[in-house]
Amino acid sequence: MSNFLDSKYNSLVPYTPGEQPKDMQYVKLNTNESPFAPSPKAQEMASEAAKRLQLYSDPECRDLVKAAAEYFGVENDEIIFTNGSDEVLNFAFMAFCENGAIFPDITYGFYSVFADLNGVEYTQAPLKADFSVDINNYIGVNKTVFLANPNAPTGIALSVEDIEKIIKSNPNNVVVIDEAYVDFGAQSVIPLIKKYDNLLVTQTFSKSRSLAGGRLGFGIGSKALIRDLNTIKYSTNPYNVNSMTAAAGVGSLLDDEYIKNNCERIKQNRDYLLNELKKLDFTMTDSLANFIFAKHSTVSGEEIYLRLKEKGVLVRHFKTERLKDYTRITIGSREQLEILISKLKEILKELL
Repeated sequence: MSNFLDSKYNSLVPYTPGEQPKDMQYVKLNTNESPFAPSPKAQEMASEAAKRLQLYSDPECRDLVKAAAEYFGVENDEIIFTNGSDEVLNFAFMAFCENGAIFPDITYGFYSVFADLNGVEYTQAPLKADFSVDINNYIGVNKTVFLANPNAPTGIALSVEDIEKIIKSNPNNVVVIDEAYVDFGAQSVIPLIKKYDNLLVTQTFSKSRSLAGGRLGFGIGSKALIRDLNTIKYSTNPYNVNSMTAAAGVGSLLDDEYIKNNCERIKQNRDYLLNELKKLDFTMTDSLANFIFAKHSTVSGEEIYLRLKEKGVLVRHFKTERLKDYTRITIGSREQLEILISKLKEILKELL
């Protein structure tokens, strides 16, 4: 650090993104990207928008907001678009956490970073032994609640009924439900924004819509919540969504059959991988995301991660005590998963 950094950031530990090595060609199953290209309509509309990049993007994202509002069954002023869902999550920490925040001790790693960055006091509630969320930790807590549903890196989802209990019990605090992976088998709580003015739902186009490189996310909530978030947006970066990304987002929403077919392929590939890993003596959490969280009966998660990397396959490993025996594996194409299984068989043969 330089001598000029504000001392309040001296202890800030930044988020660690999934590695992106360039030393060789990897089978990349470590960052939960889609193995499928963006929809043809998204590519076409982004290409057309590229012809006008000399102009600023629309700060209101009007075409995108209109398409998304129709798609999700909400009003135009009940949605905000941001530079990835990370941005709207950061806005929520900035706007709604005067009384502190609470989120699981094992979840998306950016929550604690955003809290520290914004000087928000927070509580990390422990997951149960099976890695599921104990909703009792979030009932009437008088703090802003942040829950990824499905959770990461476990992939386990809460029911709409359980989430509603949490929302209903915290009428004076915002409940943020991060639905980055909802399209792979969980149920969205977006319809509940009509019933509860303290619910903010966030989603991303990075996963199911194959636009990770485009950086597009959004929040849906009551009109008052969205006004609050827009106050933060227009006080930081009003042109936060670039023209090509906004156009690609519209194209993706207009190409829904393509997106849904890809989600079904991911689910099928997830079932394939689960079955193959069971044959190799792995156990997995009950994931409803585009990744699985797997543990071998005898070989450590770190050993599997390192040996797979040597063989050209990237997965994600976390070194914390409760997670160190696991690896998180993105659901890729069938070809990618077949390579993964082949390499795992080689590794287990070498070690056992």
